[in-house]
Amino acid sequence: MSTDSMDGGEAETRPEIEVTEDAAEQALSLLEGEGLDDNEAGLRLFVQQGGCAGLSYGMRFDDAPDEDDTIYEHHDLRVFVDPASLKYIEGSVLDYEDGLQAEGFHVDNPNVVSECGCGESFRT
Repeated sequence: MSTDSMDGGEAETRPEIEVTEDAAEQALSLLEGEGLDDNEAGLRLFVQQGGCAGLSYGMRFDDAPDEDDTIYEHHDLRVFVDPASLKYIEGSVLDYEDGLQAEGFHVDNPNVVSECGCGESFRT
């Protein structure tokens, strides 16, 4: 799991976002299926207004990071986070669950103080 800056030097102290190996494998498989170059493209993790608790997570693939994004790289997956979202999700772990009750990506966020009943939205 690399948290080095993209120029190869040590990263400055910054909020962390972790990605489990399972989540990285699933995202890389989907990224490949979209025909995107995993050396430049990545998974954008963001927070948006919405849901009964006020905020919800969003994810999508982007061809490249935006200029002001923080870039994380874990298990060969690049994750892009914009500055506004970072303050809500710093310290989070992105995981992938595969089971009878739930299948898909899940964000374990230590900043959450309450979630809605379905777990789709949250407050910090």
